[in-house]
Amino acid sequence: MSKLFALSGSDDFCRPGGPIYPNPKESGLLLPLGPNVDVYFRARKRSRISAPFVYSEERFEQKQVSIEVLPDECLFEIFRRLDGGEERSACACVSKRWLSLLSNIHRDEIRSLKPEAEKKVELVSDVEDPDVERDGYLSRSLEGKKATDIRLAAIAVGTASRGGLGKLSIRGNNSTRGVTSVGLRAIARGCPSLRVLSLWNTSSVEDEGLCEIANGCHQLEKLDLCQCPAITDRSLITIAKNCPKLIDLTIESCSSIGNAGLQAVGRFCPNLKSISIKDCRLVGDQGIASLLSSATYSLEKVKLQRLNITDVSLAVIGHYGKAVTDLFLTGLPHVSERGFWVMGSGHGLQKLKSLTITSCMGVTDLGLEAVGKGCPNLKQFCLQKCAFLSDNGLISFAKAAFSLESLQLEECHRITQLGFFGSLLNCGEKLKALSLVSCLGIKDQNLGVRSVSPCKSLRSLSIRNCPGFGDASLAVLGKLCPQLQNVDLSGLQGVTDAGFLPVLDSCEAGLAKVNLTGCVNLTDKVVSTMAELHGWTLEMLNLDGCRKISDASLMAIADNCPLLCDLDVSKCAVTDFGIASLARGSHLNLQILSLSGCSMVSDKSLGALRKLGQTLLGLNLQHCNAISTHSVDMLVEQLWRCDVLS
Repeated sequence: MSKLFALSGSDDFCRPGGPIYPNPKESGLLLPLGPNVDVYFRARKRSRISAPFVYSEERFEQKQVSIEVLPDECLFEIFRRLDGGEERSACACVSKRWLSLLSNIHRDEIRSLKPEAEKKVELVSDVEDPDVERDGYLSRSLEGKKATDIRLAAIAVGTASRGGLGKLSIRGNNSTRGVTSVGLRAIARGCPSLRVLSLWNTSSVEDEGLCEIANGCHQLEKLDLCQCPAITDRSLITIAKNCPKLIDLTIESCSSIGNAGLQAVGRFCPNLKSISIKDCRLVGDQGIASLLSSATYSLEKVKLQRLNITDVSLAVIGHYGKAVTDLFLTGLPHVSERGFWVMGSGHGLQKLKSLTITSCMGVTDLGLEAVGKGCPNLKQFCLQKCAFLSDNGLISFAKAAFSLESLQLEECHRITQLGFFGSLLNCGEKLKALSLVSCLGIKDQNLGVRSVSPCKSLRSLSIRNCPGFGDASLAVLGKLCPQLQNVDLSGLQGVTDAGFLPVLDSCEAGLAKVNLTGCVNLTDKVVSTMAELHGWTLEMLNLDGCRKISDASLMAIADNCPLLCDLDVSKCAVTDFGIASLARGSHLNLQILSLSGCSMVSDKSLGALRKLGQTLLGLNLQHCNAISTHSVDMLVEQLWRCDVLS
């Protein structure tokens, strides 16, 4: 067309020779009138043609118009101008491309509402319930194959208009399309209200993703990292600098996190209250010492498990742990007796209330006595798998820890009967619970205990799987503990009626919960006496595996235990007659009944079980071979409130 518009008034419009336009496509606008003349006509509107016809591909190309032809930049500008969250959520459902674009829009990049719309929002917010949280109260959890970047992007877009995401848990990884930094970036940009983040077994998440969280989620209060090998100190440093509200940090099996990250947390997180570190090979004394010394007035809960720390870390805890109330130390092979002695002698653990020490070879008599003296407010103490602690150390600790309310010893094989009763007599007047589990050093001997003042404060006694604990030891306990309410003697095969009956006679307050699992030598006499003396307070009774318990016990329970709600007679010698006796109990109000392995209970008990089912919430009929499948199906159908196991 350029040649046509270049013609002046003096130029000849028609000239002999070829056409005006060298381009043959432009010549389609010309009408040939002769071999040597071309005349130009202005293009006219094409008339509608109703009959079918065919265009040549060379002269006509039909194109479908779609919004997908727009580049990402244009779509981004369109999406950020959508005022409502519902509109953005609807657009996110169109395609993965749209979802990806929407999830990358930061909340600050969304176009602000018009003044009229803002006024409407203010009016609506004024009438809302003030007790309802408006931001960050939603929780989402992704596990296994569901943990993908696409789902995280959908969560980021979908929760933005529904109250905001407050808690996110990602456990496991999709083997082909696992969670990466892309998914965490979407959460960081769309969910600034995130307060709790948990990442478990996410090997594909790297520093970039967690740094995005740090830069976008400044309200983060709790961070849980477990088995994240690609996350390093860089992420932890960024979190510490950008999330000053962090109060709870858990790091487990993160092989790339070391001292530098912990130092940053101690320096930049003044509100940190809880720290848990487990199986991190790069964490040493430098990181622990820096963290504890920096957070000396805020840190309340410290849990250190299987770390390469030494006596230095325990010395810092003993000196700077001024606010620590709960301390857990597990599997510290490089901590010696000196470490525990210095920790107790530092006099910094004045507020410590709960102490748990597990598998620490450095726990000895001297160190434990120092801990007892240095922690005057200690109320709960649990000692597990500490092989070098003896009776003398336990008794010395009991004398020093005069505020102790709960004492638990597990797999401490050098503790004998002397140490057990010595600690019981010296713990003071506040001891309420005493537990002895799998301590093989206990031997049943007649100690000939002189007349001593009983421990009237003790309410709960648990002695489990101590094969040497028998009738002689139990008879002494009956005299020393007249106010027992909860008794657990699981696995004590050496206990007989002669040992347990004195305990029943001496309990003045009335037993509420009794667990006699595996006490194979107890008979109906014990249960009958218990029902007569303590039936008015008994709430839970477990007789699992007591093979000498028969229908007589069930008859006594039905007549004397109106408060009993949980009864387990699994693998006992009860029959249909005993079940019928239970059903006839007019005052019985059972909620849980276990008959697992009762081979003499048959279909004849169907009516009794149906009657008991009026109050039952759980019924265990596993391995009851004399009860047919048809009867079980009928019970399942009729007892609609009760969960039936078969």
